[in-house]
Amino acid sequence: MLSRREFAAGALATAGAASLSAAKINSTFKGVTIGAQSYSFRDRDLDGAIKAMQEIGLGSVELFSGHAEPKMKDRAELRNWRETVSLDHFKAIRKKLDDAGIELFAYNYSFREDFTDKEIERGFEFAKALGVNKLTASSNISTAKRIDPFAAKAKVYVGMHNHSNIKPNEFATPDNFAEAMKGTSKYIGINLDIGHFWAANFDPTEYLEKTADRTVCIHLKDRKKNQGANMPFGEGDTPIKAVLELMSRKKYKFPANIEYEYKGADTVVEVRKCLEHCKKLLA
Repeated sequence: MLSRREFAAGALATAGAASLSAAKINSTFKGVTIGAQSYSFRDRDLDGAIKAMQEIGLGSVELFSGHAEPKMKDRAELRNWRETVSLDHFKAIRKKLDDAGIELFAYNYSFREDFTDKEIERGFEFAKALGVNKLTASSNISTAKRIDPFAAKAKVYVGMHNHSNIKPNEFATPDNFAEAMKGTSKYIGINLDIGHFWAANFDPTEYLEKTADRTVCIHLKDRKKNQGANMPFGEGDTPIKAVLELMSRKKYKFPANIEYEYKGADTVVEVRKCLEHCKKLLA
């Protein structure tokens, strides 16, 4: 990983460099945009992740905060970075993606209970600097209500991300999402991970159809029920085909983002397999 100094210098240098924009990569099939949560490429830096998406042919990305923030072990140091970093840093990231022909759909910034108000507010400033009006967050139920006024003020939607383990104050069940959205503005919504939802023994196809108007985007992965492991696409029993067909039939505009988490030999090879599997299901 880069040091803080190298990280900042690289981003600012890119901002000042002249480059020609690449042709827009098209990864929309049967009306469904297949993108990536850049966490899939957590084994490489932002430039490496962009290169991988270009090689694979993914034209839409939900940017993982780990690709925008320097790696820090100290929580206070990270908080200080977030509260003081120049917004030019994020504008430079957007330019890199534009130049690569990749559409930035959302920024993944996971608000938690220990966030200061300033740290929360800065998340929305980062979204604006990146030129997006959507954030996703692996957050807490209680935190959703805390961030709602900031989201409404900024007019930036926040999709809450679910996991499969059912724990207090965490997102896993339909009731968890309902509790978080109750009494909040339209800007608090859902980032539905269909693999985790299925592993927690809920039907993502049925739920997505009911909540599409509050869905920011979805994550694609393949798991088995009853907390089954992450599997290569096509080897689990998550109803990926039914979800993608629903999105195509209903003409949902939000993307379905591959989130590669199972253990494979090579990230680029495995994510390409995921994309090809989705294309086949939509063919």
